[in-house]
Amino acid sequence: MTVRFDAVTVDWFGLATVRIEGQTGAVVYIDPGPKEYGALDGLEPRDGDLILVSHDHHYDPDSIRRVAREDALVVVHESIDASEIDRVEEGPDDLPFDVERVGTDESFVLGPLDLFTTPAYNDPDGPHTDDDGRPYHPEGEGCGFGVTVDGVTAFWPGDTDVLPVHEDVPVDCFLPPIGGTFTMDRHEAAALAARIEPDLVLPVHYGTFAAIETDADAFVVDVARRGVPVVLDE
Repeated sequence: MTVRFDAVTVDWFGLATVRIEGQTGAVVYIDPGPKEYGALDGLEPRDGDLILVSHDHHYDPDSIRRVAREDALVVVHESIDASEIDRVEEGPDDLPFDVERVGTDESFVLGPLDLFTTPAYNDPDGPHTDDDGRPYHPEGEGCGFGVTVDGVTAFWPGDTDVLPVHEDVPVDCFLPPIGGTFTMDRHEAAALAARIEPDLVLPVHYGTFAAIETDADAFVVDVARRGVPVVLDE
């Protein structure tokens, strides 16, 4: 299902793979892949002007090639290192596209698009840690992305806990992860949505595999009861 919101359309393909298209034709993909989760099975649109990759778990060269135009700009978090990822051999700098590495608190103007990044991580003293007490996403190894397309700012916070910085983010369309385990869960995401008051919430990063299964319908009810517009793309 394609979600239409103001001057943009948004499609969620699974995990964190999102496509945003503006009325003027600009196309942005957020975290395409990894391919083993099947988000882009049967698809090879190659229409993306801007490809955003938040951290190593979502970095997949094959998926980037499926969605990117020949002249696309690929923006990846500075920590991504293919030598540390078992399933890939090709690093971002080896891709046949213009590639920019970004940190966790930057902003850019990219032609008609505005882009900013935010920190994304799990608190080592919080619930999203492994059996050894290590955060699944350590601080400094990923980011969130905000992108403004035709006047609409969409914000994907990345694989992260709720962080204080999120409360000050300008956002029209909020794309929170709600699967829990590795990120904020549906309850935390709903409470955050109520505090930042976006014009629309479209949850992602849930249901792709067992560890991030959640009750998306309950999330919708929770957010709607807080007076925030919300929709599912299923």
